Amino acid sequence: MAISTTIIFRIEMDLSLIKFSDIAAVVHQGGGDIVAVDVIRASRDVTVRDITVQLNVDVHEQLAGALRALPGLRIVNESDSTFLAHLGGKIQVTPKIPIKNREDLSRVYTPGVARVCMAIRDDPSKVFTLTAKRNLVAVVTDGTAVLGLGDIGPEAAIPVMEGKAVLFKQFADVDAFPICLATKDTEEIISIVKAMSPMFGGINLEDISSPRCFEIERRLQEELDIPVFHDDQHGTAVVLLAGLLNALRLTGKRIEEVSVVVCGVGAAGAACIDMLLAAGVTELVAVDQAGALIAGEHDDHPAHKRIAAKTNPKSKRGSLSDVIDGADVFIGVSRANLLKPDDVRRMAPEPIVFAMANPEPEIDPEVAEPLVAVLATGRSDYPNQINNVLCFPGIFRGALDCRAKVINEEMKLAAAYAIAAIVSDDELGKQYIIPSIFNDKVVPRVRDAVIEAAIRTGAANRIPRELQQSARQPVAADEVF
Repeated sequence: MAISTTIIFRIEMDLSLIKFSDIAAVVHQGGGDIVAVDVIRASRDVTVRDITVQLNVDVHEQLAGALRALPGLRIVNESDSTFLAHLGGKIQVTPKIPIKNREDLSRVYTPGVARVCMAIRDDPSKVFTLTAKRNLVAVVTDGTAVLGLGDIGPEAAIPVMEGKAVLFKQFADVDAFPICLATKDTEEIISIVKAMSPMFGGINLEDISSPRCFEIERRLQEELDIPVFHDDQHGTAVVLLAGLLNALRLTGKRIEEVSVVVCGVGAAGAACIDMLLAAGVTELVAVDQAGALIAGEHDDHPAHKRIAAKTNPKSKRGSLSDVIDGADVFIGVSRANLLKPDDVRRMAPEPIVFAMANPEPEIDPEVAEPLVAVLATGRSDYPNQINNVLCFPGIFRGALDCRAKVINEEMKLAAAYAIAAIVSDDELGKQYIIPSIFNDKVVPRVRDAVIEAAIRTGAANRIPRELQQSARQPVAADEVF
């Protein structure tokens, strides 16, 4: 997938040797668009200008080289807007209370703070009302599975974790802080997160490679009394289910009756399978690199053994192409170009294809679109993007507000149904099965649904005041769909 950015070239022009039209022609031929020109200084013989160019990052170096080759032009410097946005990081810590005098200082720090410390010692539950814990999430990674980049290390993972913190704050007013760990040891990661947990109201695990991520999440869920959520797994699964519910609404199919093939049984794939089964799918075949998973044949891989034991009820064998015949739904969380056009043609009438591999989907969207009833991808340049941002801000907002002990399956299902319900019958269409991440209904609807599910399942430690005062009853998922 081509990634667009904006580069500002500061150029010095010898006016006796070059005209601006020469520069514009080179930029155009090199695949760039000039969107702004600013004169920095000028004389009769020389002018210095900033030219702002929008281009794909893969042509940047080639274009810069073509500009340098022009007689009479010198590139003084280049500024990439993406890198400028990251200068000094994307987050900062700011105080909620200004300190203007000695009285302020004594109140927020010593000696006044000692009374607050002792109040928490005497009643540990007051940590939620007297500290930032009530609204603070740790975004924890070891840098081993960052985006599609793989194991790039904890330092290189920081920009992604900072970005996650920005999204938490922007969409749900949740304070989040990146924790990038210089260890890949499962036990050490578990120990570190447990040791720092007193400061946080929730833990968001991020970009930790499979299969270690399964054990890390499971152990932390068991050993901590705050919610632990691996977004790469469950965020993907929640938004996938929301999109699928609406795709089924559009095609008139029932989730209990459809045949589903899931390609990819890594962290996200396994969570998607669990979510689909919990939502009512009864006929599901999971496919990995070796072919369809079959019960009793995967003792060497615990995660695959678990998935195989509860899927593929007809024991179908073979590759993706072998098991796709007659399937209503294809879910791809694997890699590019695994699903062929002929595979889609052999699916059931009005097939639903979610090709979510990034940056290149399992099938070219341009090829798939005419063949399917509904197409979704993980990309922002096509309709129906399956994006975790629809999920994790609202889920954590809800979990924090009711001080949930866990984020359980019922809470995740509630989030999926809430996201799906935002798309009305009038709005629902082939190219609109999932709301925009900028839809301001998403976070509050997900938040409320998660709180109601947490209360219903006993996961909540408190009931928010507005629910105590409200007589409304939780709406069950089957009452909406």
